[in-house]
Amino acid sequence: MSIKAAVRTLPDVRADFPGLTTDWHYLDTAATAQKPQAVIDATVKAMGRDYATVHRGVYARSADMTLAYEAARRRIAAFIGAREDDVTFVRGATEAINLVAYSHPRKGRVLLSMLEHHSNIVPWQLAGWQVDVCPLTEDGSIDLVAAEKLLTPEHEMVAFAHVSNVLGSPLDVARAAELAHRVGAELLIDGCQAVPRLPVDVGALDCNYYVFSGHKLYGPTGIGVLWSNKLDALPPWQGGGSMIDRVTFEKTSYAPAPTRFEAGTPAIVEALGLAAAVEYIAQHGIEAIRAHECALVASLREQLARKNSITLFGPENSAGIVSFAMAGVHPHDIGTILDENGVAIRAGHHCAQPLMEHLGVPATARASFGLYSNQDDVTALIEGLARVERIFG
Repeated sequence: MSIKAAVRTLPDVRADFPGLTTDWHYLDTAATAQKPQAVIDATVKAMGRDYATVHRGVYARSADMTLAYEAARRRIAAFIGAREDDVTFVRGATEAINLVAYSHPRKGRVLLSMLEHHSNIVPWQLAGWQVDVCPLTEDGSIDLVAAEKLLTPEHEMVAFAHVSNVLGSPLDVARAAELAHRVGAELLIDGCQAVPRLPVDVGALDCNYYVFSGHKLYGPTGIGVLWSNKLDALPPWQGGGSMIDRVTFEKTSYAPAPTRFEAGTPAIVEALGLAAAVEYIAQHGIEAIRAHECALVASLREQLARKNSITLFGPENSAGIVSFAMAGVHPHDIGTILDENGVAIRAGHHCAQPLMEHLGVPATARASFGLYSNQDDVTALIEGLARVERIFG
């Protein structure tokens, strides 16, 4: 399939996103996705006309909202091929990883990779795990050959990103699961960058924990998902209302999963908004979104590779994300000048300082695509970079 043909696999959906103006080229979707009107409408409706608490009220509107909230859980579970009872709503992927790191009864060795986001490094350190680091291949993918050699029966956990937030490197999760399980370790996958752009079936992946954030999936902030088929083996992480069976001053018993991990009033509005986002993505088709973004990545990498001043990072098959550096220009300066041209990219260490050290740079410039991105965005970025070259040339 040619680049042009692939880019046309999706209709032009920019009109669905009120945050996208005609003169603004948003290339920071890996940080947070713009929201379609369908998500905005769902959250407004839930916050307004339909609003009530869940799980506690005996009046009709509370009962209706409870049904809607649990229907959202079912819809989101189906999106990743999961059972609804294995899906816990959390504040985001960061909270989900913290929950597993702190609640896991055996805090032994954990194998991370060089490309992990800080949220998949710091929680393990704080919770008292012993951290080992898997290197990367030459093109910036997690080196599973090295992982196989590093893993021992002392490892209780392997925690890898499904797609790197800096390099776009996709992971062969099923292979990672095979290697982890061979030594008796469990596998946690950070799916923040994968779920918006790749088909995810947690059963087929054979991981034990899968986490992602709603706001990168075209949904609201303040909500994320922890999927696991091991939830009943974990003790509660936070205590409070809703997560209990019975409370006395002498002893408390807890509700079954996932309720035991949802202490307090949950993110009701956000859950309904995330379900609307999942429905919106399903209408367009995740395979079409993947083809669309892959074509844009190929187009951008091809044009950046022609520039002698540009160093590209990550593999050719990067998923929706392109990181690069320009000789003699700090990424922050690139980002500032591009902003003057109406192009929004991310510049910095992307919450991946160990990876920056590995790459030998203080920061990178990063362009990341969504289902609303198009070839005009690529053209605007290339034209903006030409201006950067003129200014610093």
